[in-house]
Amino acid sequence: MTDWTAVQELLAKDYFGNTVQSYVIAAATFCALFIGLPILKAIALKQLEGLAKRTRGDLDDLVVELTRQAFGPAVFFVTALYLGAQSLALAEGVRRILQALFAIVVTVKAVQLLQGVAVYGLKRWTERTARTSPTGAAMMQNLTMLIRLILWTAAALFVLDNLGINITAFVAGLGIGGVAVALAAQAILGDAFSSFAIYMDRPFEVGDFIVAGDFMGAVEHIGFKTTRVRSLGGEQLVFANSDLTGSRIRNYKRMQQRRIVFKLGVVYQTTPEQVRGIPKLIEGIVKEQQLTRFDRAHFQSFGDSALIFEVVYFVLSADYNLSMDVQQQINLRIMEEFQKAGIEFAYPTQQVYVTKTEP
Repeated sequence: MTDWTAVQELLAKDYFGNTVQSYVIAAATFCALFIGLPILKAIALKQLEGLAKRTRGDLDDLVVELTRQAFGPAVFFVTALYLGAQSLALAEGVRRILQALFAIVVTVKAVQLLQGVAVYGLKRWTERTARTSPTGAAMMQNLTMLIRLILWTAAALFVLDNLGINITAFVAGLGIGGVAVALAAQAILGDAFSSFAIYMDRPFEVGDFIVAGDFMGAVEHIGFKTTRVRSLGGEQLVFANSDLTGSRIRNYKRMQQRRIVFKLGVVYQTTPEQVRGIPKLIEGIVKEQQLTRFDRAHFQSFGDSALIFEVVYFVLSADYNLSMDVQQQINLRIMEEFQKAGIEFAYPTQQVYVTKTEP
């Protein structure tokens, strides 16, 4: 009993506002958590890794990786220190420091976990559209950046609130300055939202050949603020996303076929029989070409120096070089057949008739 009484007296002694018993409980709690939490992590990881090996999906692999990254020695130390100190009567300043340290560590790790889950979800989403949309990778970077900005902003506000800062007053104080910043950032935000509109609506994608106003080229990159286009001359054109979404764009990549319209003129000395046979002659020339679909050929009008014919046909390919090869072959065949039939092409001429009067 004497020894137990001595122990009780020792535990009841007060140092710096706390009994020895409180210090012992705090130390025991700290040691138990600092040693026990890594053990629990190892057990949980072993179970999760075993589950991951038995499944084909990658969601459980994500859980394993996030668990391994999020719960490290720093988290265990701060958690054990904070929870162990709960049994002690600490000065207000020390308690605030411990509370802030714990809030920062927990918030940072929570943001990292949420960020990992969000990136995984975005990756799966973009993978589903990657087969038809090469823009997915670039847009994933933009969305990831936005999600990180939102998460870390929320985390900063949470930490400030735990530090005792009045967030409402803080945000209100930023109100006037926020208006100025918002006005200054209006163009940037407009371009950012335009990038999302481009990705969701997909008027064009990376690799598409587009014409916007007086500029044309192949889309190389769709960014958070700008879109970069490689022109036919080789230089890089940089467009603000809001300019592109607000303009009329021709997208030649999605063209399935090319409509060719041209006119030709023959001389007025051409006989009616020859004129009547020209549409059929041209129709046969067009139809003998591969990847073409004849539409029409008509004697359209009487020109100033020629009988005008209008011809329409389709090249069943979006390839510009191929369409030019087809046009060239058709034009050469028309020249050959006209020469065989004795039909002459007209060119701008003027005939001047002079009447001589007797004096």
